[in-house]
Amino acid sequence: MSDHSKLPDLVVFDIAGTTVVDDGEVGRCFQDSLATEGLSVPEESVNEVMGLPKRLAIRQLLEEFAPDKLTDVLVDRLHDDFERRMIDHYLNSPDVAVYPGVTALFRELRRNGVAVAVNTGFPRPILDAIMERLGWRVGQTVDGAIASDEAPRGRPYADMVHILMRQLGLADPKRVAKVGDTPSDIAEGKAAGCGWVVAVTYGTHSREELEIENPSQLADNIPQIAQIFDLSVSV
Repeated sequence: MSDHSKLPDLVVFDIAGTTVVDDGEVGRCFQDSLATEGLSVPEESVNEVMGLPKRLAIRQLLEEFAPDKLTDVLVDRLHDDFERRMIDHYLNSPDVAVYPGVTALFRELRRNGVAVAVNTGFPRPILDAIMERLGWRVGQTVDGAIASDEAPRGRPYADMVHILMRQLGLADPKRVAKVGDTPSDIAEGKAAGCGWVVAVTYGTHSREELEIENPSQLADNIPQIAQIFDLSVSV
């Protein structure tokens, strides 16, 4: 067992690009959905909105690349198309997997009395597809799970983290850690007042892109996340 004085009460993990492998599929689904409306958006611009609630991400991309086409109807249509593509990917693609060590880290944290939760910029139907595919169960694999459409505001705001805290009976955000792979994850953790804001460098953003956001820690793999909490997992 680890020294519990060094452990948080809760670790909130992002999903795509942090715990679940993202080989660019999320960005490609964004680009493919936009292409159905004749819109071409570069990969780097899509990466800039990663981690945000997906309706907001779509709206921001339309504001930048097709402001004359921006309507609520179009945002909804693109969001629905993106959601269908992502659900199909997570339910059917042979490439869906967790990063090496994720399952062991979840287990080790919970064994040491630390609650584990996941949150995401995806809406609930995509989160449900991911959890179904991976066999994740609240109360068994994780202690909480929340999607961006289940909070008043998604990232970069603190709402999802604070809702998870209330659900788990926790009051002190300094005893909570947030782990993610995007600038919006870092901003969320800071907005929530988390005592640990851990950025992972193996997801959608490079170490250099994440360093400028000033996370409290950076990790290059799952074992390094464990080390931050004085734990050890093998991959």
